Amino acid sequence: MDIKDKVIIITGAGAGIGKATAELFAENGAKVVCNSLSKSALKVTNQIKEKGFNALFVQADVSKEENAKNIIDSTVQLFGRIDILFNNAGIVIPGAIDTISTEDWDRTMNVNVKGIYLVSKYAISYLKKTKGVIINNSSSVAFKGVKDRAAYTASKGAVLSLTRAMAADYMEDKVRVNAICPGTTDTPSLERRLQQFSNPEKARKDFIARQKMGRLGNPREIAQGVLFLAKNEFTTGASLSIDGGMTI
Repeated sequence: MDIKDKVIIITGAGAGIGKATAELFAENGAKVVCNSLSKSALKVTNQIKEKGFNALFVQADVSKEENAKNIIDSTVQLFGRIDILFNNAGIVIPGAIDTISTEDWDRTMNVNVKGIYLVSKYAISYLKKTKGVIINNSSSVAFKGVKDRAAYTASKGAVLSLTRAMAADYMEDKVRVNAICPGTTDTPSLERRLQQFSNPEKARKDFIARQKMGRLGNPREIAQGVLFLAKNEFTTGASLSIDGGMTI
């Protein structure tokens, strides 16, 4: 797929992997739709536009059906088409099954899994027309359990299975569906979580120790994987691990 002039929607584009992906695709000539729950992706959108690229900001909660539909409607209203959907929005709430609240379990599933379902549901008819591609953000924890992340791990395993089901469902429509599976990535979200530990410096070292390459990933490296999955037309139902060797 030639990315130039293609229209990509990126949910959760206000920081980290979503922001890096928006910037990378814009640099490659794509028209970028940046979504976030807050107004954080508005700043990203404005920065992209200041560089002379095409971008649109849509504030929406992907776990709410009308919000998800509005992302798609707003994109089509401005750009007339959708070529790529990167379902990146997600949350991480710590806890084992006996410590996480039912409310936090449901919230995790609503954002991380239901959000992908809803945005994809309204995007798929347009992606069929363009023979487009969906990339879902799963995680290395879909392959390897980690402590104190029961809901998050379950949600990312569900994303991986959903990706394969979607790839099978839309193969005949020539819509490709793939998953990116990042390891621990140095993002503002991670930094906020580290600050919740009694010893943030030790916690960072512990997170780094999980990566066999001895460092955290950076958002640009994950974005490059998303770009590969969008461009490579012989790839569907795939799970691309970019995790510093975490799952070896």
